[in-house]
Amino acid sequence: MKIVSYNVNGIRAAINKGFVDWLKAENPDIIGLQEVKALENQIDKTMFEDLGYQVYWYPAVKKGYSGVAILTKKQPKHVEYGMGIETYDDEGRMIRTDFEEFSFISSYFPSGTTGDIRQDFKYMFLDDIYGYTQELTQKIPNLILSGDYNICHKAIDIHNPVSNKNSSGFLPEERAWMDKFTESGFVDSFRKFNPEPHQYTWWSYRAGARAKNLGWRIDYHMVNKPFENNIKSSGILADVHHSDHCPIWIEIDK
Repeated sequence: MKIVSYNVNGIRAAINKGFVDWLKAENPDIIGLQEVKALENQIDKTMFEDLGYQVYWYPAVKKGYSGVAILTKKQPKHVEYGMGIETYDDEGRMIRTDFEEFSFISSYFPSGTTGDIRQDFKYMFLDDIYGYTQELTQKIPNLILSGDYNICHKAIDIHNPVSNKNSSGFLPEERAWMDKFTESGFVDSFRKFNPEPHQYTWWSYRAGARAKNLGWRIDYHMVNKPFENNIKSSGILADVHHSDHCPIWIEIDK
């Protein structure tokens, strides 16, 4: 089974750049989307349903902002919209599909790049999602938490760790949270199989960053320990260009 996560930075813009044709060719069993930036009635869902997907959509209250979705060919036994905390749920930050063998979350962590207020909001979210996932894994032992974390964990995950040491997304406090999160029992599936540097999932639109591969790896499939051995491979589709992010994938044995 192939699972993909992709911050599309606006699903309607991505569709105009050939997203549906790419999805048909890539043919994942499940794909989690972030930053869909659209209400469910602002897209034609039949373009996904015709490819065999059930569509679960969780937009932000604010139009044209944030929002997550899951498209799945596998029938979930339950879909959970949000994490039960209104502050984040109003921004459409998380959706979860539960299957018999595992649960899959598409999540969009806040960015702190616009200033101190949003950086503090990001820290609050990190504290709360840590508690949420610790409780959730008591009930759901096989959990995949995928999406845009807006954090580079280690120096290998960013093109210039020295000049970015004070940048949101690579701050010591954020990286310490990633340490705590992985030490709590979550595995970075990409690094399990890919130890090499210069592999990124997001590039600034400025200064030809993508062509020069001056990127950040901020998108993850994090898998909790009991499910780790079900992950057979993991990778980044850096040549896919519908967004300033690119898709990431894992192959699992159910």
